[in-house]
Amino acid sequence: MQFKIMDFAKEMIFDASKSVSEIAYELGFKYPQHFSRSFKHHVGHSPNEFRNLS
Repeated sequence: MQFKIMDFAKEMIFDASKSVSEIAYELGFKYPQHFSRSFKHHVGHSPNEFRNLS
């Protein structure tokens, strides 16, 4: 389940009009920090680093 959420999160990260916190809340995370930590664990980069790579 987490992998599907992270796949969806990777797509959402490219929308520069949304902050990482907004994306975290939309995906159902209670705390943006938890989303960032989980994203980094699954993807290997923080959400902001991943956004800047593209």
